Amino acid sequence: MGLFDQILGAVANPNQQGSLGQLGGIVNSVQQMSDRTGTNPSTIQSVLSIVGSQVRSALQQKQATDGNQAAQTLVNQYAGTSPNPQAVNSLFSPQIQQQVAQVAAQRTGLDAGIVQQLLPLAVPLVLNFLKSGANVQNPQGGGNSVLNSFLDADGDGDVDIADAIQMASRHMQR
Repeated sequence: MGLFDQILGAVANPNQQGSLGQLGGIVNSVQQMSDRTGTNPSTIQSVLSIVGSQVRSALQQKQATDGNQAAQTLVNQYAGTSPNPQAVNSLFSPQIQQQVAQVAAQRTGLDAGIVQQLLPLAVPLVLNFLKSGANVQNPQGGGNSVLNSFLDADGDGDVDIADAIQMASRHMQR
């Protein structure tokens, strides 16, 4: 089951934190990022996909060293639709932040400095998607289907945050 299917399942499940309002907030934030940088939303989605890949690596490392609950704690603590430099610093060293910005710049044509400025909003948005699968009653419990799907180390390298944002946008327009 794909990441977006997991997110829609969380939205439909009253025991999970996902909601249409949450998806709408994420889609609106992507549009605001697009407006602020003067780029099209698909470029921002590409940036989020690259950021999502690094978030995945950071959370997998956290999960491997400190367990599922530690990864869930990071998601719960920093998920949102507002810029949060602490979210970036909690997951990425300054060197990794620079690498993410450079890779995103190479792949999207955006200036690396602009990408670096987007990180404090991009990271909480990715985490907000992941939070949608957390249990309403016990958010720290390990039953976050969206996070578990995202961290599934199947080796395919497919992090479909951009696809999930596109699908959420289409879903919200129905």
